[in-house]
Amino acid sequence: MFLHIGNSKNILCSKIIGIFDLDTATVSADTRDFLKTHEKNGATDTAAEELPKSFILTDDNKVILSQISTSTLQNREI
Repeated sequence: MFLHIGNSKNILCSKIIGIFDLDTATVSADTRDFLKTHEKNGATDTAAEELPKSFILTDDNKVILSQISTSTLQNREI
């Protein structure tokens, strides 16, 4: 199964480790540092044309930003 994460991008569901809300997850300094490190190392991709609302962590240690909320992503499957 695939998950549509926005902007015509899909991810294989078995590759997803977690789906996180950017507003609540980035309250923690550890999460902010994690995201900054991934961005600095080029391990961040985006499926967002607008301000991202969530991020997806994959099993190959990639972070993908999405403009779709976590609740909507959790209810989507192709």
